[in-house]
Amino acid sequence: MDLKLFDSKSVFVSNLIGPKGMLSFSTSNYKASSLKVSPFICSCKGTSQGAIGLVGQEKYEMETYSYRYDGSSTNTGLFSEKRVLDAFDDEYGGVIVNPDKLPIQTNVFASILRSSVSIWRTEGKKGIWLKLPVEKCDLVPIAVREGFQYHHAETGYVMMTYWIPNEPCMLPANASHQVGVGGFVLNEKNEVLVVQEKHSAPELFGLWKLPTGFILESEEIFTGAVREVKEETGIDTEFVEVIAFRHAHNVAFEKSDLFFICMLRPVSSEIKIDDHEVQAAKWMALTEFVEQPLIKGDNMFKKIIDICIARIGERYCGLSVHKVVSKFDNRVSSLYYNVVDQRFDGCFHDSCSTS
Repeated sequence: MDLKLFDSKSVFVSNLIGPKGMLSFSTSNYKASSLKVSPFICSCKGTSQGAIGLVGQEKYEMETYSYRYDGSSTNTGLFSEKRVLDAFDDEYGGVIVNPDKLPIQTNVFASILRSSVSIWRTEGKKGIWLKLPVEKCDLVPIAVREGFQYHHAETGYVMMTYWIPNEPCMLPANASHQVGVGGFVLNEKNEVLVVQEKHSAPELFGLWKLPTGFILESEEIFTGAVREVKEETGIDTEFVEVIAFRHAHNVAFEKSDLFFICMLRPVSSEIKIDDHEVQAAKWMALTEFVEQPLIKGDNMFKKIIDICIARIGERYCGLSVHKVVSKFDNRVSSLYYNVVDQRFDGCFHDSCSTS
């Protein structure tokens, strides 16, 4: 017969007594996790060096064995070898722990986590990715005590990492940038679409500015610009070009910031503001817009508007978006670049192309 032992008790086969195959155990430094018994051969697998003995004509031996924890409630019993959290390999020579099979009990998690790190170290693994869902937040301080570090957090989880080798960590760091967009929308009357934000710094009070916002996860720059303008003003637009972008550092939570100024073509005119974010919105004459003291007095704002005006006069070409597929990952990407037609001085006006 085959007896599976799942508890953390240490056992040692001391003798064979009574009918063949009957065992008695005494506590020792030997840890066992799988016990196989037959009338002729008794094999007990564990973590210490194998031992072989004979009692009469019968033979028993010990070998190494490790057991993978699968998160089920049936994996508890009387005996256990070192258990391992359910995980799969990552691309950095390490493992990603399966968050769906984490134990709920803190004491069980602490034991198995410590055992897992030890086993993965002997296996030569590099790093460990440990994603702890918000419903298992009690496990976070345990991971911290075991040496895990915070990597990043989202609404539903905390991601933690552990670098095993005594060498510089090669795991990629958390995202270092946030990405914002601003929409420069000019109509046929030479009026620019502007807004006054409901919540702004005191020094920006009264400023009429371009509609701006942040790119969402998995969102394109050009679609994000169109979305933000629609959300804040109700105006539908088409993307034309990225006119310029700004790169700043230590902006929010010590992260860097990329801000893309996009030229958009309006396809509607009736303004309907989002009163959660915007105090007011309107079409303002371009000449009036650029004469605002805060625009004239700020080198960056003034330069952005100068570039936009140059683009209107076709004295400047921005970056158009083109859909391309790379053989490196076989994915469709958006590549932004200039397209210049040698037959005339000017820029293309198509909103998006594929090549």
